[in-house]
Amino acid sequence: MRSAQSIHHKLTIFTVLVFASLFPHNNLLAQETWSLQRCIEYARTNSLSLKQAGYGIANAKLLDKQNRLSRMPSLSASSSAGYQFGRTIDPTTNSFNNQTIAFNSMGLNASATIYSGGRINNTIKQGKIDVLAAEKDAETSFNNIALSIANAYLSILMSEEQLENANRRLKLSQDQLGQTDKLISAGSIPANDRLDVLAQIANDEQAIVTAQNTIELNYLNLKELMQIDPSTDMQIERPQFSIPKDADPMGTTFGEVYGKAVNTQPQIEANELRVKSAEVDVKLANSGYYPTLTIFAGMDSRWSDASKLYEPYTKTYTQTFYIPSTQTSLDVQYEGQDANVKPYPYFDQLKDNFGQNFGLNLNIPIYSNGKNDVNVERAQVGILNAQVQSDLGKQQLKNDVQQSIASARAAQLTLDASEKAAEAGRVAFENAELRFKLGTINNLQLLTARNTYDTAQTNLTVAKYDYLFRLKILDFYLGRQIKLD
Repeated sequence: MRSAQSIHHKLTIFTVLVFASLFPHNNLLAQETWSLQRCIEYARTNSLSLKQAGYGIANAKLLDKQNRLSRMPSLSASSSAGYQFGRTIDPTTNSFNNQTIAFNSMGLNASATIYSGGRINNTIKQGKIDVLAAEKDAETSFNNIALSIANAYLSILMSEEQLENANRRLKLSQDQLGQTDKLISAGSIPANDRLDVLAQIANDEQAIVTAQNTIELNYLNLKELMQIDPSTDMQIERPQFSIPKDADPMGTTFGEVYGKAVNTQPQIEANELRVKSAEVDVKLANSGYYPTLTIFAGMDSRWSDASKLYEPYTKTYTQTFYIPSTQTSLDVQYEGQDANVKPYPYFDQLKDNFGQNFGLNLNIPIYSNGKNDVNVERAQVGILNAQVQSDLGKQQLKNDVQQSIASARAAQLTLDASEKAAEAGRVAFENAELRFKLGTINNLQLLTARNTYDTAQTNLTVAKYDYLFRLKILDFYLGRQIKLD
């Protein structure tokens, strides 16, 4: 019987070791260590949500650049070429022709806005505000990622500590098995008591596997937040830290935390910036009531194959007149004007047809089908909506601060109770061990006392890390850096 149980015990241990070897983070000697700060900074560069927020900033800056460049004049060039058929106008002479004409024209035009009711200045002002709001949105995304990474990081530390506790419990159970075997050999306890210890060993081995699974899952969660390939080997740093002695959630007031949070949380400032941007929208809408004055200038030239060069010259003509009365002929010579027709060279035409223009253009809005009125009203509604969004953000921050204070206070009370329960469980277990050695209690009673102590230790570990995380959230709202000391 004992031989079969021993074989079963060895097989169980072998299975646990094989299963544990499947987890790559257990082989940590050759792995690189990641601190909490490094994990956060890595996520800052590689997180998809933060990249998206960065693109939002880039777009806002590009729009701001475009708004600034709208002060500069615009310059454009144009050119056209083709054929005209039938009765058309010669583009070089503006005369009608009934022939096929090849033509080419080109021009250069510039314009600049002198006055537009303040639209350009207000657009530039709004662009600056929108860039700042986009940057604050990116900070908000980073803060959310940082908190999530800190939570995942502490979860790994907690699960690794749980694994250490599980290994210690297995060692205790194995030692207890040896003590039980001695007592059985001495005839102090029945042989069946050994089964209770073997069952406890199996439970401890299962707890080790469960703890390893939990570590693996927590690492996967951290890698996902950091945008690291799940197959990458990774080991987090285990800093030497303790619960801050000066932490006092019970003495922390809502006004103290909220007063700092409302001035440091980027989402609050982003909402306030959007209120200012909405106010500028009203000014932009009002600019539609004002005239627009622009200055323009241009130059152009054209060519047509219908245009010819005419070189005039004097030509002598002879005309014969017949005189009936004398029945004689008389030759009369006279001079007249004629011309030689030559092709008009392309570049000569461009030079000769070159023209310039400049002037002012004034556009005065008189009636716009009510569009300006609607735009102003829509912009005013936009201010109200932005203000509501800002108020909702502050209200949400109030709720978050109140919840974080309440959670920290509850976590502190839970930690205090867990420490007392763990200490009581330890004393009870040590007393049970002494009584077991004296033979006054059996294995089952000893295991019951030890399980009570184990449960208290597990609860204490969970309470410790939960309290630490709640304190970090309070630090976050107080404007402090998220780090493990």
